[in-house]
Amino acid sequence: MSRALIVIDVQESFRVRAEGPEGWERIGNPKIAEPVNRLVRFAREQGDTVVWVLHSEPGTGTEFDPALGHVRLLEELEQPLPGEVIVHKTSHNAFTTTSLQQQLTERGVTELVLCGIRTEQCVETTTRVGSDFGYRCTFVTDATTTNPIGSLSVAAIVERTEAVLRDRFADIATVDEVVAGAAR
Repeated sequence: MSRALIVIDVQESFRVRAEGPEGWERIGNPKIAEPVNRLVRFAREQGDTVVWVLHSEPGTGTEFDPALGHVRLLEELEQPLPGEVIVHKTSHNAFTTTSLQQQLTERGVTELVLCGIRTEQCVETTTRVGSDFGYRCTFVTDATTTNPIGSLSVAAIVERTEAVLRDRFADIATVDEVVAGAAR
């Protein structure tokens, strides 16, 4: 079985977003790069495919408009190595508007490990679509983050996301569990 780590939207766009309900100061884990970096290093050690996904909204004038320069990985992240896949998406999931499925198929990938920003949005949606495409998915909760939504806290959103994905679309794991699982 061939595995790919999918790093979704861990990008500067979120950090530069204006203050408010979706501002960086309210994100659940502003140090999201740390658990993601652990997964990246582990994936590389295992010879897994590493895929970097960036959300882009060309022509909008927002922090997701590539013309403004914020559609780039957080600077504290491990940066892509030559040959690693980088895709730019314009939809919530990383498949619909990219060549991701083709890239994974060409590499013989059958299993996805998913992490990134917006636990309940882009990471969850990519997990669901990946599962529908037949990939075995592992959702690494502590390597995702999000903001509160209305009266829902980050903890409530994470709990809900795990509940709807578990046993339907994905295995739920922590970074420690993913790293320990390969040692068996």
